[in-house]
Amino acid sequence: MVASSASLGTFWTERIIFEIWTNFRLDTSVGVRQLYSGRLTRSCLNTISARSDFVRLSEMGALRVRSNHRLEPLLQSLSVRALTVANRFVMSPMTREKSPGRVPGPDVAQYYRRRAEGKVGLIVTEGVAIDDPAAVDYHNVPAMHGEDALAGWRHVVEQVHAAGGKIFPQLWHQGAMRDAAISPWPEIGPRRPSGVVGPFGKASLAAEVVARISPDTAPMTDSEIGDIIAAYGRSAKYAATAGFDGIAIHGGHGYLPDNFLWHGTNHRVDRWGGDHRGRATFVAELVKEIRSRVGKEMPILFRFSQWRMQDYASRLAETPTELEQLLTPIADAGVDIFDGSQRYFDTPMFEGSPLNLAGWAKKLTGKLGMTVGAVGLAETRRDHAPGASDATDNLDRLVERFERGEFDLVAVGRALLNDPDWLGKAIRGEPFLPFDAANLARLN
Repeated sequence: MVASSASLGTFWTERIIFEIWTNFRLDTSVGVRQLYSGRLTRSCLNTISARSDFVRLSEMGALRVRSNHRLEPLLQSLSVRALTVANRFVMSPMTREKSPGRVPGPDVAQYYRRRAEGKVGLIVTEGVAIDDPAAVDYHNVPAMHGEDALAGWRHVVEQVHAAGGKIFPQLWHQGAMRDAAISPWPEIGPRRPSGVVGPFGKASLAAEVVARISPDTAPMTDSEIGDIIAAYGRSAKYAATAGFDGIAIHGGHGYLPDNFLWHGTNHRVDRWGGDHRGRATFVAELVKEIRSRVGKEMPILFRFSQWRMQDYASRLAETPTELEQLLTPIADAGVDIFDGSQRYFDTPMFEGSPLNLAGWAKKLTGKLGMTVGAVGLAETRRDHAPGASDATDNLDRLVERFERGEFDLVAVGRALLNDPDWLGKAIRGEPFLPFDAANLARLN
């Protein structure tokens, strides 16, 4: 490409610099510092041109670039174990149900590739069924086992890596929330620590679903618990073999790991239950199993939440001390990143402190914290009832909290599902696309 300052308007000048930054992930201190301070010297441009197709860009000389300074802290790289991500933005896991036969196809690969091309530092996939027939009820949720599914995931990983991205699968077992009646194996009941789905409160589930999943079942035996832990390990190993960069575990929202953590679904008095530390034993053991299968180099991310689908008003921990007793054994087992799932990233978790859930996880465990919750979205209500959503710019509040050291990574869900180029627009200072709820049901 040949360009000169005389032939380029301000927009295209900025666009070229943005493309250099995003396509080649300049993480050298000089490149980042000069780019985001609005200065690129001839020396820096020569360095860039030697690494890209913009072979004569240095002829433009020094340029003035109007960069989006406020996002600079979130555009720094981060390393954890053998992984380095280019920036702190993460695609949050969101159920898509677009994998017939539990096999992710080329459309799924392109869906994730578009987010990698949009320059998010890390992608966490939708929930993926582990190698247990009772893992997930939905027919079109992808699996992390079976030849065809693993071939599909290898293609997904190849596409994401080709676009310069990094990707984790989110290993998923629905546990007490599995609706056997709609699953491919209705004769297999849900796995529950104590045979109960838990007390229902402020739930968003349809009345007929609540009726189907409410009856008690037999509590899991020691043997069944061991089998499930082994299934997590197998699926993690399959993921590593497929080329994934790390492993994520869905441990919140009322699913199996959460069933062991929450007193409402764990009434056991053996080694798998009891007090807060005892209720963390199952998760600690499955993390140890995953670590033994994938080795020391792959990061492990654990999602947890105060709320769950049985009752959005329920709480996993009432105090920081209780949360510490739950999370410390999990951290010690080998988790590197805690994904604190909440509806709004700026909602304090405990009275007397502004920290959100990810902030508390980081403070209590010393591990990395990832926040999530309506980044880039405005909603009409602050509870978990359905409400209107629209695109908004709440990134100043996000950066402010990040710069205080509250968390290390930022997961973006619906905003990024709505627009694969959401982060690019944020960096360039362009308006966000209006939120289209129809995108929740399609591979945009």
